[in-house]
Amino acid sequence: MQKLLLLLLGLTLWATGSSHAEHLAEEPPRLNGQWQGPLKVPGGAITLVVTIVPLSNGTYYAALDVPQQRISRMPVEVEAKGDNLTLRIEQAGSSFEGKVLDGGSKLSGTWQQPGLKTDLVLARSAAPAAALAAKKLRLTPPYREAEVTFLNPTGKFRLSGTLTIPSGEGPFAAVALLSDSGPHDRDADLQGYHLFGILADYLTRHGVAVLRFDDRGVGRSGGDYHRATTADLVTDAQAALAFLGKTPLIAPQQVGLLGHGEGANVALLAAAQPQNAPAFVASLAGYGQAGRDVLRRQQGEIMRLIGTESTQIKAAQALYDQLVDAVRQTPNNTAARAKVVALLRSSNTALSESMARARAAELTSPWSRYFLDFNPATRLPQVACPVLLLNGTADLQVAAGRNLNVLQKGLHLGPAPVEAHRLSGVNHWFQPDPSDWPIVAGERQAAFSPEALEYLRTWLAERAKLAKAPLPVTVRRPAAKPAKGVAPARRARRSVAKA
Repeated sequence: MQKLLLLLLGLTLWATGSSHAEHLAEEPPRLNGQWQGPLKVPGGAITLVVTIVPLSNGTYYAALDVPQQRISRMPVEVEAKGDNLTLRIEQAGSSFEGKVLDGGSKLSGTWQQPGLKTDLVLARSAAPAAALAAKKLRLTPPYREAEVTFLNPTGKFRLSGTLTIPSGEGPFAAVALLSDSGPHDRDADLQGYHLFGILADYLTRHGVAVLRFDDRGVGRSGGDYHRATTADLVTDAQAALAFLGKTPLIAPQQVGLLGHGEGANVALLAAAQPQNAPAFVASLAGYGQAGRDVLRRQQGEIMRLIGTESTQIKAAQALYDQLVDAVRQTPNNTAARAKVVALLRSSNTALSESMARARAAELTSPWSRYFLDFNPATRLPQVACPVLLLNGTADLQVAAGRNLNVLQKGLHLGPAPVEAHRLSGVNHWFQPDPSDWPIVAGERQAAFSPEALEYLRTWLAERAKLAKAPLPVTVRRPAAKPAKGVAPARRARRSVAKA
């Protein structure tokens, strides 16, 4: 079994958490993008893909993907000084130290982890031939498309995105897309797979207006992603709802939210609010279990996938439980970080003091503290709008069975009409088995599950129908003729009630 992945998962895996990057000031555009290369391990080689995204506050978001093992978005920390670059996967005791060479076209250096030290070259990934072909052949879409900005009045910053509106007179139902954990651009790009770009195009072609926007602190959006909790992101969703509700050609009574992963929980939290709630919610891979339980299960599932022995899994999860308890039981960050550092270094003597401190800072971040205590089930009965739940059986991050059942049960305790579907063979990014991907320009191109698209189309078609339905008219009949001495009734009038 490939030793790299065993070691990467030797400590707590936070596959859905955001990663705090070191401050970078020198030539950030050179690192922006996706880098990949083969890592030599006993018995062969595996491909590593590192995505680095500059944020508006001068830091970076970075993540490691190992496609062969279906592992994605493992947090990476970045530190750069001139041409010198260091990447750290702290929870695994692994690092890459090297240089930016050839004008920023490749990263060359040494990958090191307990028991393995080897040369590694990561080259900037060119856009796949299929993506280039699609971009080159892209025609004017059969709908309206505009760059937009809107204000989050709570955070006092502006968010930027793309609004697509179907052709025709309207009014149209509309949906705002909310991304999974980790800062994403408006298309929710993952190695050339534009999850939100695909959804926006498909849904708009089928009669629903779509707003997709850069997460706070990403692209053209203001704000600071790394200081935001899941609850803070609800205000971004509410700002999107308010913007759509005031936009011409959109039916304000049929504006909803479609969230992926953590974004699905943001959408459900917004729907549980007494005011400014969406008209409907579509949840893609939403969490039903408590945050700490979701993360613990992720760790065990991925370790089992790569063949880790049961004793190692038990040890890793025992450490995870200790770390979580230390954070949850110690409100003071300074004291909590000291406990986390002590636990990490006692369990792994090879872990440096600086890496342990960085890990402790991550575990005590506002997002982590909120998510460890977050239990979505407690708010589900307060959701009153229609909800569509879609989860894939091949999702390693959000187990379909456990989470879908909890979501259904919680929503059924309230007035919300619920439709739920479990999609066979679909992963966290709503991709079917790679053998089912279409071939474009001679290459397999990642595709969104056709089955999921059909469920979304038919369910959202009802929202579109309601948006275009004429407003009901109520006629008040004149009262009976009054008795003598009583003032006559006013003439009958028509009143229009909102749908």
